[in-house]
Amino acid sequence: MKRRDFVQLAGLGAGAFMLPTHLMGNSIPVEALLAPGMDVATKKQMADVALNTARSLGASYADARIGRYLNQYVFTREDKVQNVVNTESFGIGVRVIANGTWGFASTNSVTPDGIKKATEQAVAIAKANSKIQKEPVKLAPVQGHGEVSWKTPIKKDFKDVPVSEKVDLLLKANASAMENGANFVNSALFMVNEQKYFASTEGSYIDQDVHRIWPTFGVTAIDRSAGKFKSRQALSAPMGMGYEYMDGLASEKIEGPEGLNLYRNSYDIVEDATLAAKQAKEMLSAKSVDPGKYDLVLEPNHLGLTIHESVGHPLELDRVLGYEANYAGTSFATLDKWKTKDFNYGSDIVNLVADKTQPHSLGQVGYDDEGVKCKKWDLVRNGTLVNYQAIRDQAHIINEDESHGCCYSQSWNDVQFQRMPNVSLEAGTEPYSAKQMIEDTEKGIYIAGRGSYSIDQQRYNFQFGGTVFYEIKDGKIAGMLNDVAYQSNTQEFWNSCAKICDKDDYRLFGSFFDGKGQPSQISAVSHGSSTTRFNGVNVINTGRTI
Repeated sequence: MKRRDFVQLAGLGAGAFMLPTHLMGNSIPVEALLAPGMDVATKKQMADVALNTARSLGASYADARIGRYLNQYVFTREDKVQNVVNTESFGIGVRVIANGTWGFASTNSVTPDGIKKATEQAVAIAKANSKIQKEPVKLAPVQGHGEVSWKTPIKKDFKDVPVSEKVDLLLKANASAMENGANFVNSALFMVNEQKYFASTEGSYIDQDVHRIWPTFGVTAIDRSAGKFKSRQALSAPMGMGYEYMDGLASEKIEGPEGLNLYRNSYDIVEDATLAAKQAKEMLSAKSVDPGKYDLVLEPNHLGLTIHESVGHPLELDRVLGYEANYAGTSFATLDKWKTKDFNYGSDIVNLVADKTQPHSLGQVGYDDEGVKCKKWDLVRNGTLVNYQAIRDQAHIINEDESHGCCYSQSWNDVQFQRMPNVSLEAGTEPYSAKQMIEDTEKGIYIAGRGSYSIDQQRYNFQFGGTVFYEIKDGKIAGMLNDVAYQSNTQEFWNSCAKICDKDDYRLFGSFFDGKGQPSQISAVSHGSSTTRFNGVNVINTGRTI
């Protein structure tokens, strides 16, 4: 399922039936979410069955991942609850190397017999595939971690919060939107808990408890006399946090232009829905943009998607090598460009980093799905391409001594492979606010939130829209605009980066549903940035026909 399609379905009860399989699992009663599940000692015993079986069958390496995935989704529309979904998925995946070749199998029978059969199948697959393997798998070394654990540092577990409280909050947001001019409104809460256990023949036994949350809504205002309607989506960001994200703490709020409240590490869905209704009404009479060159002031909730598509994906090493092509293309940032050590990705203030440890991010974990301790590393430094995203069997290709720790599988039932870590633009080093940035802009457009987008198969030429747009004239907001999209290519765009606000403006954007691979898998990933200005970018009018 594509992200853009899901955003439109997220508020509908029917949207639950469009979710990826592992996010659905088996329907369970709400109280079953609180059940403790398999204890760590038993998980270790079960994992050892897989590891010992693999060794006895001649595997040179094996890992086992026991996963329990708990999900709760709440859907509402106007004054009605459309659906409440509680699911659980539980099983084990076993990956091996035999005769220098990967093999994988999985089962939901987490018993010694079930695990032994799955491991035997994984080894048989590896040995069969080895007949056509041209080069043996080469793994970057990893030191065994022994028995360790990691947990998302949450303050409030969503499973402990009554469903009635969640429903009341969504319906309160809906009511406020309707009272302030919305004709239609839908809202949803997505809450995920991944309980993951990893064990390998290298001596790691890693227990992790990962939490994520995503509140969202869509409001629509109608001008019946003119036969027009406008919609405004939530300005929330999915986060690697507990239910405390919904507390809407005022200290975590950043005020944007025209009273546009932007959120960091907390979210006030009622306030956002109220403003969304007013803005949707304002859009009905806002002027259509005049095409041309503008300086773009892009806030983080918008810029995150541009980072995702023009930096995150093209710097995935498997995409660079052409291993990932059919799903969403390859990459313009080929190895020959990296090898020159001077390939210009952006202006000298552009510093883009990958980081699986970033607090509150969707991708934050202690260890990846190969048992590699997660870390932060540079992708673009002072505008120059310096690295990619690589896992254990890729690291040697770019002369790295260790994996970057960005291997992930969407469930126990799927094999792990290279996935995008959190990829973020570092904040500016000098004190500088979004208000100052607007004051320093003569002819520009301020864009907040995500919209439609398009990018080519090499992640180079692109077009991005947004949620709300404001015209900037002579350092002041001159009113709302409609029909805005900008066009550029990755190098041109990042080289037009002229100014970045400081760390006080830094916020996260995120996606629960980043798709990749065949069979396709989804992963959750965040992108951080401060408000940033790009000079002289081509803006088109999406509402005009030629």
